[in-house]
Amino acid sequence: MHLRLKSTKPITQHHDLFHLLSFAHTSSITSRPICTKTENNSHDRSFLPPDHSPIVDGLISIFQNRPFSPHTLHSPETVDFGSKLTPTIVETVLKSLQNWKIAHLFFNWASQQPGYRHTCYTYNVMASILSRARRNDQLRGLALELVNSRCLMTPGALGFFVRCLGGVGLVEEANSLFDRVKKTGLCIPNSYSYNCLLEALAKSTASVCLVEVRLKEMQDLGWEPDKYTLTPLLQCYCNAGKFGKALEVFNSMYEKGWMDTHVVVILVVSFSKWGEVDKAFELVERMEDHGIRLNEKTISVLIHGFVRESRVDKALQVLDKMRKLGYLPDVSVYNVLMGGLCRNKDVEKALILCSEMKNLGVYPDVEILTKLVSILPEGDMVKLLEDGQEELGSEAMILLYNSILNGLVNKGSVSEVYYLLRAMMGDEYDCDVQMDKVFRTKKMVHPDTNSFDIVIKYLCKTDNLDMALGLYQDMVQMNCKPSCLLYNNLIGSLSNANRVDECHKLLGDMKESGVQPTHFTYNSIFGCLCRRKDIEGAIGMLKEMRENGHEPWIKHTTLLVKMLCKHGRVAEASNFLSSMVQEGFLPDIIPYSAAIDGFVKVQEVDRALQIFRDIGARECCADVVAYNIIINGLSKAGRVLEAHGILNEMQEKGLIPSVVTYNTLIDGLCKNGDIDQAKLCFSTMVRKEREPNVFTYTTMINGLCNEGRPNEALELWTEMRELGRAPNRITFMTLVHGLCKCARPDDALLYFQEMEEKGMTPDTYVYVALIEALLSNSTPLLAFKILREMFHSGIFPDPNDKNQLWVRLREAICKLSKDARTQSDIMSLIGEGSIPIISSLSDIVIEDGMEPIA
Repeated sequence: MHLRLKSTKPITQHHDLFHLLSFAHTSSITSRPICTKTENNSHDRSFLPPDHSPIVDGLISIFQNRPFSPHTLHSPETVDFGSKLTPTIVETVLKSLQNWKIAHLFFNWASQQPGYRHTCYTYNVMASILSRARRNDQLRGLALELVNSRCLMTPGALGFFVRCLGGVGLVEEANSLFDRVKKTGLCIPNSYSYNCLLEALAKSTASVCLVEVRLKEMQDLGWEPDKYTLTPLLQCYCNAGKFGKALEVFNSMYEKGWMDTHVVVILVVSFSKWGEVDKAFELVERMEDHGIRLNEKTISVLIHGFVRESRVDKALQVLDKMRKLGYLPDVSVYNVLMGGLCRNKDVEKALILCSEMKNLGVYPDVEILTKLVSILPEGDMVKLLEDGQEELGSEAMILLYNSILNGLVNKGSVSEVYYLLRAMMGDEYDCDVQMDKVFRTKKMVHPDTNSFDIVIKYLCKTDNLDMALGLYQDMVQMNCKPSCLLYNNLIGSLSNANRVDECHKLLGDMKESGVQPTHFTYNSIFGCLCRRKDIEGAIGMLKEMRENGHEPWIKHTTLLVKMLCKHGRVAEASNFLSSMVQEGFLPDIIPYSAAIDGFVKVQEVDRALQIFRDIGARECCADVVAYNIIINGLSKAGRVLEAHGILNEMQEKGLIPSVVTYNTLIDGLCKNGDIDQAKLCFSTMVRKEREPNVFTYTTMINGLCNEGRPNEALELWTEMRELGRAPNRITFMTLVHGLCKCARPDDALLYFQEMEEKGMTPDTYVYVALIEALLSNSTPLLAFKILREMFHSGIFPDPNDKNQLWVRLREAICKLSKDARTQSDIMSLIGEGSIPIISSLSDIVIEDGMEPIA
């Protein structure tokens, strides 16, 4: 029957590959099967001359003598043996030595003997020994020595050495050795040599291209590919996922009658990996028709493949075929099948499979029973557990019960988990929980430490801490020693619940029971103390941590420092960090940065700078964030020159200033009135490829307007928008306010209107500034329009606030009330009640000789 397998998708013809495979008809396979093991002829010395056997025995005795002494190599007897060495003697001795180190020592000693020279056969014996021992470094060195020694090699010897290298994954070395030996003329490779190289390449992740190049090179030299050529080629394409090419090679081998079990296994396993399990199954059936029978391992791979594809029914068919072929499936095969059935919640088939296992004498292990228990109703579960008690030992039953506990945890059954453990402890209770009857089986199964670990961890996770502590007390009374994991779960959860006293009590119990607290234990309590801002307690815990060789976690130290600084206790935060240093801990730069920032915020820049200098002296390298904080503090304090010096220092230390660094410095320069230096810093920022953001442009626009340079501000505004930096509400308000200050109300009004069109609401300062600017520009009608909009928007400064803004607005309203063009409008606005406090505005009317409005 003609067989041709095709992929499930159309396969494009690979013309280069067909060219490689289109060789002349081969009537027989000329290359022998490749064997990976050398024959051990250490006990067959018929090929040795009679006078060589004593030399072999003497050398074996010398090198296997224990303890071996290097001085033995210089003894007269050893020197005499060295003068009589032949390659045959060396081969025989090497094969007789049991330890690779001794064999390697003997090989190196032999190579130093006068008049002796290793042959390709002695090199191969040594390579075989190192390959079996998986001594890659020594094998790599041996390959280099082989080439450097200019040792001639037969094609078979070259192939064998290449396979030794490939067998331990030294594929690059195998490829390089092949080229160097061929190039230097030490060997003319034949088809066997190339087949060995292809096999080595196919076992690795070598590129398909390299394998194809070697195949073409082999053909160009006149060597025709055979079965042992195409087998590694098939393996290579399968490993690389080249589905179409792998099928082409397989079909070519089939047409030439080169099929065997190994070839079929390669494709079946690959089909399964590719998810083409149907094709794999079809291939198995067709090969059986041709007398090719797969082994047990390959059929197991098929079962795994079908289960992985959620096709358990097909996997069961393969299981049936497996049994018909005479193979007895092991527990691992049943485990995979049971997992698939349980995932599908197919209770009936799972129970049938379990029964079949028992009939075949394969009793389900704990893992299989655990999967079954997860889907069985209570009645079947009781029967299963009763059977399990007959077949499983007490330790296995505890494992099974612990698995059930885990299953209940996964289902989120808090009460069932808790009361099941109580039932295992032998407790009687009145509770509407049906699990009790399930576990009242023939004999009691007492919980172990892992049982308590499972339940207490879950109770902690679900915030049932009192229940967890109760179980812990019962556990201690039962003389069941708590594990480190159990203590850590309890202490970690109690710490998060701010129950620090109970944490200390458990820590004491932990030490008394001989369980060594871990870094997690100490840091959980330390973190709780830090959250409580308990500096004394935190320092005490630090001392204990230092005594036990544990480091505090940065996040807790940083949290304490930040919380102290947030509540104005900056000096305490600084003292805490100093105490850490005294206790032998060098805090990370992150908590130091938090302390520096704290001093900056309370305007104690000199103390912030002192800490900054101290951390440098302690070899704690400041990062960009720390530099940004100190530059910000100095800039806000008007100490811009010092801030610039810090920036230079930062760059000298190899740190790259961030956008925030430049923004901070530019802001300080602008507020200090040094706009030209700010522009220079801005240019440096661009040159250093630190793209200015909206904040940068907003700061520069504000600075330029404050210095009366609105045209430059507008140029920056245009540049910002051209670069795709969309101005935000703050940027718009900064520009409008700045243009008003620069007596450019018309421009300000345009941007004010654009701002409103974009849905951005101006604040009171912008309204007042724009009203003042319009009045100064003798456009009271526009000023009144803005005023009315301001009142109607509900934006109005509080008249009770003794700030300049209300005074400025009051003066603007006064001017508008005296202007004939807006006087009546102001009166109407007052009459509407839009101005919050009428009495404050009535003074304006009285001053003008008008009657006050009641």
